[in-house]
Amino acid sequence: MKRIIPIVLLVVAVIAVVGIKNKKNHAAPEIAGCEGGVCTLPIPQEKVVQEAAEADAPVDSPLPKLLDLGAGKCIPCKMMAPILDEMKETFAGQLDVEFIDVWENQEAGQQYGIRMIPTQIFFDADGQELFRHEGFYAREDMLKKWQELGFEFEDRAESAE
Repeated sequence: MKRIIPIVLLVVAVIAVVGIKNKKNHAAPEIAGCEGGVCTLPIPQEKVVQEAAEADAPVDSPLPKLLDLGAGKCIPCKMMAPILDEMKETFAGQLDVEFIDVWENQEAGQQYGIRMIPTQIFFDADGQELFRHEGFYAREDMLKKWQELGFEFEDRAESAE
């Protein structure tokens, strides 16, 4: 009887370890935490692209591009949504504005080396990355950055007045 107890305990321990390991492998993706206008994105570090230049830039757009990578449930990302929608409409034909939800499309997060959301990436018309910003980014600040990068966009809302 004394020999059976250690064997039973060992078997139970092995089963528990295997069960815990399987649970970790099949667990739903973690929900990123948000703090100070930035949400952390749970992408394993070995999958993060080390150099931004290595990430494939968006193609098929003869216009400069503003790519916002975020998530629908991230508070700072939700704050960015109306700004991006307005910029997309106001600068149509001058600036391509795109949003990618990296919680629904984790491959895009990995492709662009995203560590925090929201992240805005500025591309020239040739698809070369010019600048990236992590966290909430106000419309005025984005337009100022585009000017610093040598781009001027006609604000159709202002010119209509």
